[in-house]
Amino acid sequence: MGGRRAFGGKTIYGARVGILIMETQFPRVPGDIGNALTWPFPVLYKVIRGATFKTVIVDKAKDLLEAFVAGADELVTQGADGIATSCGYLSVIQEGLRARCPVPVASSSLMQVPFVQRLLPPGKRVGIITETASLLTEEHLKAAGAPLDTPVVGCEHGRELQRTFVKDEVEFDLAAAEQDMFDAGDEMRNNHPDVGAIVLETTNMVPFSRALSEHTVLPVYDIYSFICWFHAGLAPRDFGWPGSAPRDFRER
Repeated sequence: MGGRRAFGGKTIYGARVGILIMETQFPRVPGDIGNALTWPFPVLYKVIRGATFKTVIVDKAKDLLEAFVAGADELVTQGADGIATSCGYLSVIQEGLRARCPVPVASSSLMQVPFVQRLLPPGKRVGIITETASLLTEEHLKAAGAPLDTPVVGCEHGRELQRTFVKDEVEFDLAAAEQDMFDAGDEMRNNHPDVGAIVLETTNMVPFSRALSEHTVLPVYDIYSFICWFHAGLAPRDFGWPGSAPRDFRER
């Protein structure tokens, strides 16, 4: 008989991106990678126990690859067609995770740096804003394919943002954090006038991306822009032409 049929093989359907998220307690407001309301499409989450500021950022995730691989496998079994993580510093496990994962992996917002660089006019380059500049090393940049001389500005001298995430606080002053972002943007522009676009390493900075872009008058790219691009390839837009139905429900 003709007509459409459904075909299985997954546990959960309609959520293409699976996000491996750190074990934290700080507030995740809309815009943050860990708030499901951030996304214009469904996502799957898996908390990686033991993935903290210290183990991921200070210790460079040196003992966490197996936990991230296991988490990715679980999300893929559930139905994810692509895997992302919740911290830009995890660029250091991109190759290890990609080598062990059966679906595409987007581990870090920093992976956008070489893409964005190719968009800019001659004489302009990308700048990175992160929580703590001293902790973002050449190892992280190299793993993301970013130039090693990429300007990096941190928020360690600010009022709220870096303290909240490093100490895993349960309260978050959004106005103070936004001002920290403005200060970092001013430092970037004053110290590196050749910067033509900003990439935010920190996935928790996304709620301030729009304000930062307007403040600096520069394009700002973040984990939201990256995962939306990532998702667009996993689930291309349906324009209604024949054959454009989701692959799980096409006629066979």
